[in-house]
Amino acid sequence: MSNDPQPPKTAKFSTSLPPRRKTNAEQRAREYLSASEIDQLGKTARQNPRTGQRNETLVLLMFRHALRVAEVIGLRWEQVDLKNALLHVKRVKKGRPATHPLYGPQLRALRQLQRDYPDTPYVFTSERKAPLSARSVHDIVFKLGKQAGFKFPLHPHMLRHSTGFYLANKGKDTRAIQGYMGHANIKNTVIYTELSANRFNDFWQD
Repeated sequence: MSNDPQPPKTAKFSTSLPPRRKTNAEQRAREYLSASEIDQLGKTARQNPRTGQRNETLVLLMFRHALRVAEVIGLRWEQVDLKNALLHVKRVKKGRPATHPLYGPQLRALRQLQRDYPDTPYVFTSERKAPLSARSVHDIVFKLGKQAGFKFPLHPHMLRHSTGFYLANKGKDTRAIQGYMGHANIKNTVIYTELSANRFNDFWQD
C-alpha cells in the first residue's frame, strides 16, 4: 500500500441557481390599496400597545402625503407646523417640495407621537430614539399586512400609490395631483388617472 500523500478532495459546488425573486405583478394583482384598506392597516397597528400609535401614524402620513420611505424616515419635527396645521414635504428623486395642509386626525396623531417620543428631531423613531431605518418601515408595513389578513404581501411604496389612486378617483385635477405628489414629470401622475374607475361612470345607465 502506497504511503504517498493523497491529493486533496475537490469541493463540489452546486450548479443550481438560486430561486428567482417573483416580480411585483406575480405577487399581487395591484400596487395600491383602497382608503378602507388603509383604515384596516391603521386599526391593526393600533392593537399593539407598545408601537401601535407610532405605526398607525406612520401609515396615515405615508398615505395622506404620498411619502416615500426615504421621505418618511427623514421627516423632522421642524417640517411639522402643528400650530398652523401644515406639513413641509421634502421630496427625494428630484421631486418637487410642497406644503400640505394637516387635518384633525393627523394633528391629533402627531401631537400624541410628540408626547410619546420626546426630545428627538425625527418624527418617526425607534424606542431607542434612533430614526427608523428603511428596513424597519418595510418590515412594519409587511407585518401589518399579514396581521390584517391581506392575501398579498404589502410594501410601503403601495401607500404612496394609494394616494395617487385615491385622489384620481376623487376626480382631482391631474396637475394638482402632480404638485401634491411632487412628480417632476406629469407622465408619472397620469398613471393614476388611467386607473380611476370614475372615467367609466357614465358608460352604463343601470
